[in-house]
Amino acid sequence: MKITRENLLNGSMLELQRRHAKTHPDMHWRTEAEMASGLEEVLGQLGTEDLWVFGYGSLIWNPAFAFAEERCALLRGWHRRFCLKMYAGRGTLETPGLVLALDRGGACRGVAFRIAAADVPQELGLLWQREMYGGAYNARWITLETAGNWKGEKFRALTFVINHAHPRYMPELSVEQTAALIATGCGELGSCREYLENTVAHLLERGVRDANLARIMAALPASPGSLRPALPKP
Repeated sequence: MKITRENLLNGSMLELQRRHAKTHPDMHWRTEAEMASGLEEVLGQLGTEDLWVFGYGSLIWNPAFAFAEERCALLRGWHRRFCLKMYAGRGTLETPGLVLALDRGGACRGVAFRIAAADVPQELGLLWQREMYGGAYNARWITLETAGNWKGEKFRALTFVINHAHPRYMPELSVEQTAALIATGCGELGSCREYLENTVAHLLERGVRDANLARIMAALPASPGSLRPALPKP
């Protein structure tokens, strides 16, 4: 299965997540009431404005929600890191994987997506279902800076950061340990290698080279049919 807007709208992704919750009851899944309350709180804080959402991983290359505009953006105080262990989705109990989250410190370049105010309730609801049900991410308001024609402009956005209290949070992993999990991690949504390679490739398309992701890419064993892009020299 792939994460698509259609699969979020028709409930296929939610059903998959509910099956995972039954298989892994100790993984701190959010209840339906917690999901609804959190979404209502964010919508109340936003009011009737357009909503900017900051993507730093798979949202860059597979947002799966409708948006009116996108911009490259810089987030200070948080960095992109493979720190979320996966036993479902892009991993299994036998072959766990890793995906990205935002963790404290440093800075991160990614993509900001603007959702028109009229579309926010539905589109944020889809995004909420995708990111929040597993309990590993917390929604957080942040301040972004943009480049290009909007260089220097600052604006508020919503993003999803790692929940340090979650049992799948991995606070300390070496490049080699990270690469080993990514090389073997695979589940219903695909492989962790594909996830990493897509993220690196789409960042490079936007002129962004993430040094940490480049080190992990270099540590991966070669794989036939890899999407691995040619990385520029530092």
